[in-house]
Amino acid sequence: MAVSGSKQFEIAAEPATVMKALADVDRLPEWSSTHKKVTIESTHDDGRPHRVRMNVSILGINDEQVVEYSFVGDDEIAWTLVESGQQNTQDGRYRLAPTESGGTSVEFELTVDPKIPLPGFLVKKGQKVALETASKGLTKFVEEH
Repeated sequence: MAVSGSKQFEIAAEPATVMKALADVDRLPEWSSTHKKVTIESTHDDGRPHRVRMNVSILGINDEQVVEYSFVGDDEIAWTLVESGQQNTQDGRYRLAPTESGGTSVEFELTVDPKIPLPGFLVKKGQKVALETASKGLTKFVEEH
């Protein structure tokens, strides 16, 4: 059962600073407790990550995933799942927009579809953890660095 969710939040930093943190995917374990190890396997011509292998653990479920990242300038970063032992699909996206106060409005969207049948409440709980990590963890990481 695929589950989708989104979260909007604000970070007290310019969009370019937020994008730099998001594009620095090998530092994901520093702000996302779900990510245990991240290895960039290939990059786009501009040096941003393209194909990335990740070891993740959420709600006691461990997985090795390969995702491919795409970028729309400094306004959007998205990824799609290429390989996973535990998921059929995963699509995520961060959209950034400047705020009047000089910060960044961030919209995070995530869709996951686990391979193993899991109770709906468990899938939604995992998604909630991911959305909270994306907002609180990323915000703290950007504002401290």
